[in-house]
Parts: sequence; structure tokens; C-alpha cells
Amino acid sequence: MIAALVLAAGEGSRFGGPKAPYVVEGERLVDRAVRVVHEGGCDPILVVLGAWVGEVPNAEIVINDDWATGMGSSLRAGLASLANRAEVDAVLVTLVDLPGMTGEAMSLLIDGAEVDSLVAAQFEGRRANPVVIGRHHWAGVHASAVGDQGARAYLADRDVRLVPLDGVADGQDMDVRPEV
Repeated sequence: MIAALVLAAGEGSRFGGPKAPYVVEGERLVDRAVRVVHEGGCDPILVVLGAWVGEVPNAEIVINDDWATGMGSSLRAGLASLANRAEVDAVLVTLVDLPGMTGEAMSLLIDGAEVDSLVAAQFEGRRANPVVIGRHHWAGVHASAVGDQGARAYLADRDVRLVPLDGVADGQDMDVRPEV
């Protein structure tokens, strides 16, 4: 079983507010992220919230009270919430601000994922988000996720299978609010 972890706790300082409730093409970013990981085949789906807290249909909510310390605390909170779920072999970790992701991209990322997997999206030849982290790596990722750094430091020293997603999805994140 492959779970999904949507990191959506940040305040969006450069964005002008939390990104999770922001509506793009008639859909909140958080709802889009949940829909896309569901279409990709992930179950269960957990959403880590913090600066903004609200209802998110079709997902379990994890509250990160330490959200202001950075993304690392959200990743740790999400992994801790999955720790006792022995049926989960791996987790797909995605960010709430990737509106160009697709269910097909998520499916390609989780294809063949196992407890020892490390997989990352690749756009234009560069490693990017989302990533898939097998259960055997959770403790190491948990220990290295600090400040605004998620799994990057942990993945840097390991063999990560890259999945090219150009043409299937857009990996651009929304760091700033689109001009209207």
C-alpha cells in the first residue's frame, strides 16, 4: 500500500498567505492535490495543515503545531502519523502548491514502489517533487528533515530512481500569487 502525504502547513509568506485554500480554476490547491494523489492510486491520503486549518474532504488531517519552523516539521509530523500503519510500504510526498501535477504522474511515481524505494520526479533533467519514500527510509528522512528542508539532504546521498514527467505533468510550484 502506498500512502500520500500532502504538505500544506506553510504560511506562504512570498505568496501572501497560506496556499492550501487558494483557488485555481475553481478548485482549492489542497483539494486538487488530494484528488491528484487519489487518481494516482494512493491510499490513505494525509494532509498536513498548520498556518491554515480547515476541512479537506477525502483526506485525513494531520495538524503540525510547529509549522512555523519550516517544511521539515510537516514531513516529520506526516511520517509520524504513518509510523504505526504496518500495511503502508511507502509514502508519496507532494507539495500543495504544484497545480500542474496529474494523476498519471503520481501513478508513474508509485509504480513498483516498495519498502526500500526512493523515487523522485524529474523535470527538464533535474530531480524535483513529488518523491516516494519507502518505509525503510522513514527514520532517516525523519531525522534529516529540519527547518525548511524536507527529504532533500537524505536523498542527496542515496541512489534515487528518477521518473521523467515532462509531458505528463508540470512541476512548477506557485511561490507567488498569479497576477490577475
